Amino acid sequence: MPKQLYFWVALLWTGMIAFFCLMKSSAVPVVQIANLDKMAHAFFHFVFTLLWFLYFKNHFLGMDTFKKVIIPLLLSIFFGLLIELFQNIFTTSRVADGYDVLANTLGAIFAVVLILLYEKYRQSNEN
Repeated sequence: MPKQLYFWVALLWTGMIAFFCLMKSSAVPVVQIANLDKMAHAFFHFVFTLLWFLYFKNHFLGMDTFKKVIIPLLLSIFFGLLIELFQNIFTTSRVADGYDVLANTLGAIFAVVLILLYEKYRQSNEN
């Protein structure tokens, strides 16, 4: 896959998160599943972290794996905080929620754990 495609897919996903998190809450379908909102936040940031990791992995070949994982993790956490702040400031139908930030962070951490496990597995099979 071309290097720029990783960037554009990650950027598109980032934009989709912003759109869905900042749209009017009345436009979001109501589903009666406990904590579905938190699962969606965790999923959004799991994929966010994974996509940005793939971008860094394929674009910055000389960078060590730790940085390629930590940078997307920190971006995800910062972006999640920023979206919650924007919900509080720029929308009338949404409010900031600390549990959303927690779900975002847990989704990102889960992505990092899976990435590190996969990288360790891949390296052990190369040797």
